[in-house]
Amino acid sequence: MSELAVNGGTPVRSTPLPSVFNAAGRRFGDEEVAAAERVLRSGMLSATWGTEVRALEREFASLLGAGHSVACSSGTAALHLAVAAVNPEPGDEIITTPISDMGTVFPIIMQNAVPVFADVDLTTGSLDPAAVEAAITPRTKAVLAVHLFGKPAPIRELRALCDKHGLLLIEDCAQAYLAPVGDVYAGRVGDIGCFSLQQSKHISAGDGGLVITDDAALARRMRLFTDKGWPRDTDERTYLFLALNYRMTELTAAVTRVQLTRLAQVVDDRRTGAAKLTAGIGDLIGLLPPRDDGDHVYWQYPLLLDGNIHPWAAALTAEGVPCTPGYLTEPLYAAPAIRSKVTYGGSGFPLRDVEYPPGLCPNAETLINDRLVVLPWNENYSGADVDDIVTAIRKVHTALES
Repeated sequence: MSELAVNGGTPVRSTPLPSVFNAAGRRFGDEEVAAAERVLRSGMLSATWGTEVRALEREFASLLGAGHSVACSSGTAALHLAVAAVNPEPGDEIITTPISDMGTVFPIIMQNAVPVFADVDLTTGSLDPAAVEAAITPRTKAVLAVHLFGKPAPIRELRALCDKHGLLLIEDCAQAYLAPVGDVYAGRVGDIGCFSLQQSKHISAGDGGLVITDDAALARRMRLFTDKGWPRDTDERTYLFLALNYRMTELTAAVTRVQLTRLAQVVDDRRTGAAKLTAGIGDLIGLLPPRDDGDHVYWQYPLLLDGNIHPWAAALTAEGVPCTPGYLTEPLYAAPAIRSKVTYGGSGFPLRDVEYPPGLCPNAETLINDRLVVLPWNENYSGADVDDIVTAIRKVHTALES
């Protein structure tokens, strides 16, 4: 077992771990089948006249203790709803992180606002409040924070900062269902919390999104934005402002309602497995497990290394434990769509007067290029699965760090 599999040795694990991309790593059962069948047999698949989406919105708001919830077609759509509710003027700025999915950033540009990237904390990858404050200008309208990998960002510090400067705060909670922030959950500190039901999230309906807020006016604007600005609560067929069709279907809502009943156990099981892994590798020099202050819900399991992330990740993957060096191949501002301003035709708008040079966020670039390795995580890992992951990490680390 001492010879690395990448060099021709025997891998620690020869059978695949449970994965969110197949049934082994998802918790779908007869209840979801029955829910989908119920909707199909009703003949009503549209939320406009159905009941499932509205029931889901009530149940999700109740679960998180929010005043309002609005369902939509994806996590990216949820973030677009939030940015649309901010209602920026063309060229206004929204501060966000360079480490996330592009679904965090594209909604800003789609609303003709400019994403401003603030640097992150070197240990968590989350927005650094000091960097955020330094990025605020007279054009700043909001801060969009991401709870990366399931670890809450410093959201109360960001809330205080936004209050100080009169800014709205959006929380991207796609990776952080039921992550505690004091006596509330992630999504409840900001003005709007956004969630995803994409295949890989804690719960899934294939795709779908949910937003929460306590502000009735923001909730109404987001609900209108899912439906082309059509105020269906009136008798008038009219369109109040420029908006899209981001409606969730009744099928998606019915499956999600069942998934909500599984969510607490999913989170508990992910945390239990992650604690076992952390205990098994915590003594390794030059390797730092994720920081957990009793608030991490482990969408994925990030590790910090002292360099050599690419050979280390390749070796671990060869041992039967898939992982990704850097999480991203580049910070979001380095993607062609952003740095080369591939937006509306050849105009470059709204980015034409903005530059995103290399070195813009040095901590983020250090994490992506030199320190971060991310392991998929799963509620269906058995104790034996986690033992194999521990063994594989220790094997690789011993071989490459000795």
